[in-house]
Amino acid sequence: MISKQEILNASILIVDDQQPNVLLLQELLRDVGYTCIVSTTDPAAVCELYRKNRYDLILLDLLMPGMDGFQVMEAIREIETDGYLPVLVITAQPDHKLRALTAGAKDFIAKPFDLVEVQTRIHNMLEVRLLYRKLENYNKVLEQKVLERTAELRASEARFRRLTELSSDWYWEQDENGHFTKIFGPVLEMLGIRIDDVLGKTRDDRGAVWNETEREMLEANLAARRPFLDFVYSRTNPDGSLQHLMVSGEPMFDSSGRFTGYRGVGKDVTGSVLSDNASPPNLKTVSK
Repeated sequence: MISKQEILNASILIVDDQQPNVLLLQELLRDVGYTCIVSTTDPAAVCELYRKNRYDLILLDLLMPGMDGFQVMEAIREIETDGYLPVLVITAQPDHKLRALTAGAKDFIAKPFDLVEVQTRIHNMLEVRLLYRKLENYNKVLEQKVLERTAELRASEARFRRLTELSSDWYWEQDENGHFTKIFGPVLEMLGIRIDDVLGKTRDDRGAVWNETEREMLEANLAARRPFLDFVYSRTNPDGSLQHLMVSGEPMFDSSGRFTGYRGVGKDVTGSVLSDNASPPNLKTVSK
């Protein structure tokens, strides 16, 4: 909302080649409480004044020598790129009212002046103008915040991806049907699987055989949609060597709580498992 004081502090430019009309309007506005009033009897000076000060309202007489009000509005339109002309025209010619509105004026004041009508129209137009500017400024601030937030998210994503690369061999995401949707790192080459394969298959494209007990444990956790941490499972490669892989994952849900899939990280831990002579793998669930 716009306060009464904001309206009274609005900047107003009076343009009329007749000095008595200018003085009358100035007195009327000051009596009501308006504090920022500027005037000119030279229509050719309006554009430069408006370019410098961007007045909230211009009270513009239409019939002036040299440059009439219609020409002034046309010149202002070239400055006001958003097309909004804060112009309230002053005219004694009834047939000029429609033409002025068509030219971009927002309202009109008829001569001779009706003081109550003049005050009301000026107040109403300033209220609309200030609301328009407040909305415009809000949209600019909102747009800037969106740009900043987008940049922050991109930077955060880049940091997350880099940390993932440093702490694991691959990052993965699956949809609700268990199909891979995102892969970062050599997981496909390491596991020998295709992008449309699911994590729970027991034999990959290279003929390796997975440990069934371990796979069943992992599949049960996935089916229950529980997060799990550092689960180590193994497979026997075609050459007879044993390979150990460690994976962590968590379920994903949309804003309505619908399950949308899993995401997690993994790495080959064969070297550390063999060197430590580790005990059989254990699935660690994460409570949330």
